[in-house]
Amino acid sequence: MSGKKRCRMHGGATGSGAPKGNTNALKSGMFTKEMTAERARFREMIAESKELLRKIEKS
Repeated sequence: MSGKKRCRMHGGATGSGAPKGNTNALKSGMFTKEMTAERARFREMIAESKELLRKIEKS
């Protein structure tokens, strides 16, 4: 919010929040680059498997 020190919707002061390098938010590791890449690989494998099954059903 321009001209204000706090957001009227969220209440957080400018510059507030966790300090840089804080790893407290990484409880499960669900959103790390590695896990995001792994989920993408799984989605790709599932799509390939579905396509293979469709080809097998047609023949």
